[in-house]
Formats: sequence, structure tokens, C-alpha cells
Amino acid sequence: MRICVLSRNPRLYSTYRLVEAADKRGHEIEVLDTLRCTMNVVTHKPTIRYGGEELSRYDAVIPRIGASITFYGMAVLRQFEMMGVFTMNESAAIGRARDKLRCLQMLARDGIGLPITGFAHAPDDIPDVVKMVGGPPLVIKLLEGTQGIGVVLAETQTAAESMLEAFLSLDQNIMVQEYIHEAGGADIRCFVIDGEVVAAMKRQAKEGEFRANLHRGGQATAIDITDEERHTAIAAAKALGLHVAGVDMMRSSRGPLVLEVNASPGLEGIEHASGVDIASKMIAFLERHMGTDAARKRSEG
Repeated sequence: MRICVLSRNPRLYSTYRLVEAADKRGHEIEVLDTLRCTMNVVTHKPTIRYGGEELSRYDAVIPRIGASITFYGMAVLRQFEMMGVFTMNESAAIGRARDKLRCLQMLARDGIGLPITGFAHAPDDIPDVVKMVGGPPLVIKLLEGTQGIGVVLAETQTAAESMLEAFLSLDQNIMVQEYIHEAGGADIRCFVIDGEVVAAMKRQAKEGEFRANLHRGGQATAIDITDEERHTAIAAAKALGLHVAGVDMMRSSRGPLVLEVNASPGLEGIEHASGVDIASKMIAFLERHMGTDAARKRSEG
């Protein structure tokens, strides 16, 4: 199988682990800088060029598209889809996950547990949004933020209103969520592949911090999840149409609450915490799909 990884940096842990796993399983694999791909959008033969040369055929693409290049990365991925190449996560599914508000709306539609979330545009509606989520303390999130950046805790009514007014005056899209006291500054990351939770870890925020992200100094440890948490993670990935996803949730008095679904989850923290070879499981998913796809084509022939 010939595999392409779309990644800005081949030295990133997740990227080189995928290359390592594919090599060990006997596949050809290349890493392409997403921003170096150019597209020829024509009716009968769409192509992608790289370094001035047309790319040869790949069987599958693994997108590792960072949030900062979502627009261009999605365009490149769509071009591969137009060329009939299988993508580990489809462009449309990644787009649903990257739009945080749309993601939560789709999860809510499917009855998946979420923190109470408010969204507004007009400054006059700030008091109502604060009341809607149960008042302070509450969490304010930039819709474009990643890795805990753009997430702040407002502990008083005055602080909440001041922060929201500041964000809205800068024309930033923000959402407001209830603060889950019983979570104790911890969340759970479930790694879902092909409708199965293959690994899970608990992330605990450092002293004086409420964000549990590893990039913010959170500590990761292996964790046994409940059946309800497993079902929630699988349902969240399915709702967005993601074959591979990192589903972040908190434990609450009313059950697991999904915070976010990541369409390009990192491997380093969860592989180290869980001891699971996730990269090999991702390559195995491609093998299963391509095997099924090849069998289908033989039967059609």
C-alpha cells in the first residue's frame, strides 16, 4: 500500500510514529508538506503537484492538518478525494470538528452529553448568556482556539461580563460554558479508531491551572473508562463522521460531558500514558479498509 501523510513537519512525534508503523508493516509511506502541494482543478483529471512534479498515485492519505492551515489543508484533502484516494478522515468530517460550535450542535442533536453552552453576538445579551450557563464561575472559549489557548475562567459576574465585552468588541467569536466543579481540573481523552476506543488517558491540570491540556502543563496517566464513557466517545466520533478522533470529555454528576472532538489528535501523550501502539492501529485501519475496498472492486469487475 502506498500512503501519504500530510504534515508540515516530518520530525513531529505523531508524523514519524506513523511513518515508523507503516514501514514496519511493509508499506510505502511519504510525508508531504501540506502547503507545498499545488492543485490543478480540472474536470476530467484533477491532479496534485509537489515540488513542480505531478504526484504519483497513492492508495491512502493520512491528514495531519494543523488548525492554522485548515483552509488550505482541507482544499488539498478535497483534491485527493476528487482523485479517488481514500482519506483516513474525510475533509467534510474534519470541517465539522474544526467548527467548534457546529460540532457541539451536531453532538447535541444526537443526544450526546455536553456542558451547558451559550453563544451570542450582541453585547446587550451578555447578562442573559451568563445566566443561561448557570452564572460564574464559567468558561469562555474562543471558537478558533486550540491546545487550551483562548480558554479563560471567569470566577465572578463582573469578570465574566468584562471578558465577554472585551472579546466581542474585538469581533471574536466566543462561546460560554458552565464550569464543571466535580471534574477537579481533569478531563479524559479517548482515542477512537473505526468505532472503537483503542486507548484512553486522564489529563490533570497543574496546580493553579484549570486547563488540563498537556501543552499547558497537564499530567497524563492511563485510565479505565466506564461503558458510558466508551459509548459516548464512539457516538461523538460517529456523529461527526470521523474514522479517527480524539474525544475529550469530563466526568460530571450527570455523566460524561464532551468538551471537544479532535480530528487530528496527537499520539505522543496518549501513547506514552497508555502504552498502546496507536500508530500501528491507525495503519491497520487503512489495511482493513483497503482490503475491503479491493474485494469490492474485484466483485464489481
